[in-house]
Amino acid sequence: KGIPSKNAAKIWLTRNGGCILESNPERIPRKDLSELIEIVQAQFFMICAAWKKHFKVEQIKFYC
Repeated sequence: KGIPSKNAAKIWLTRNGGCILESNPERIPRKDLSELIEIVQAQFFMICAAWKKHFKVEQIKFYC
């Protein structure tokens, strides 16, 4: 909701299609975060395809 800031919550994708909440400095409520994480997980393949296209890479290097 609203405009993202430099202190926005960060959600990392994992190589197996899951997500990790890296930080939540704006203290988004847990219910809203759970909803966001479900959406991100459901769109994993679309997000990865867009990342590859944007950065012109064949593979993504995941942190975990």
